[in-house]
Amino acid sequence: MSFIFAERTKHLGTETAFAVGAEAAQLASTGTRVYPFHLGDLNIPTPDNIVEAAKRAISDGKTGYCPTPGILPLREALAEDISKTRNLPLEACNVSIQTGGKPVIGKFLMSLMNPGDEVLYPNPGFPIYESMINFHEGIGRPYGFSETKYGFALDLDAIERQISPKTRLLIYNNYHNPTSAESDEGEMKRLAEICLKHNLYVLSDEAYFDILYDGEAKSITRFPGLPERTVILYTFSKKFAMTGWRLGAAIGPEKIIETISRFNVNDESCTNHFVQWAGVAAIKGPQDAHAKMLDTLKERRDTAIRILNQMNGVSVGKPNSTFYLFANVTEAMKGLGIQNVEDFRKHILYKTGVSFTTRNHFGTPLPGETQKYIRLAYSGINTPEIMEGLEKMMEVLG
Repeated sequence: MSFIFAERTKHLGTETAFAVGAEAAQLASTGTRVYPFHLGDLNIPTPDNIVEAAKRAISDGKTGYCPTPGILPLREALAEDISKTRNLPLEACNVSIQTGGKPVIGKFLMSLMNPGDEVLYPNPGFPIYESMINFHEGIGRPYGFSETKYGFALDLDAIERQISPKTRLLIYNNYHNPTSAESDEGEMKRLAEICLKHNLYVLSDEAYFDILYDGEAKSITRFPGLPERTVILYTFSKKFAMTGWRLGAAIGPEKIIETISRFNVNDESCTNHFVQWAGVAAIKGPQDAHAKMLDTLKERRDTAIRILNQMNGVSVGKPNSTFYLFANVTEAMKGLGIQNVEDFRKHILYKTGVSFTTRNHFGTPLPGETQKYIRLAYSGINTPEIMEGLEKMMEVLG
């Protein structure tokens, strides 16, 4: 029997990092040692106090429906925490609890984007941005980055050059996946000015806000006029090693948050009840586990950078945020006589077991791109395995 699917499904993308993971798992099933740099998952356990809070909530019967926007103690805890870290006057009415960070993207677009509206989004970037814009019949306007001595910087000229009367929204991911780009004060200020000048609503994806090795994290909501037009995407996944718990929030202007919570009613009724109590424990409990996690990740980062920069034809900067390395492999590919970065990925995978994603997994490449990049996540692999896998890769590159 043949099915006639809804036309909109043709525009629905995917997150191909999971396909790379499946390929790596298939290789591992043959007995080959695989080094998993492909997925931004964490092999660091969720802190005990959070786990115990979830167990206690289950024992206390917190297993039924709960308020659609989320339980009040969690919304209040998040409002208090984000108020302090972003210097904003937030209350529970500014918070809608979600089943992770991803739903915030779609609900933000459904709340504020009409079919035909233009949305600026980072490319390379989290592939679900592009997927959701297309699925909900918006027009995606991708903007890129330029490689600098210190990492990557926003192409602000490309952002402003694309703005038209139809441009309504901007998606901004400081502490960026996949490049780990971090805006300095001047870059963030100019972006804020562009948003005000052109009356753009902003989705500030702050999934990696707390994965910062030095300095103080900053949000674009710190600039006048931005809090009134910005929704913050918050997730517990990275800071608290809770990727599989599926807990996040949309935080922003009350009227937008009310609309997002109406989508909660239609989509999932409510976020898992007892997991929300675990979220309360995460925010209000001890934070020493997070500090230890950052120490572990920093050691992994430094080890990987040292070996990568010793490889023929590979170069990478030292990012201060996230747990990704976006390495330039243009010369390494030339040395092997490989032109396609996906062919390079497969070559390295089957020769060494080192599994990573490429620039192509983070949006459709922009016209004029000449440099070739791979992304290595060091969040799910221990330091000894980082050394072992990358040293094998170095041997292959000669």
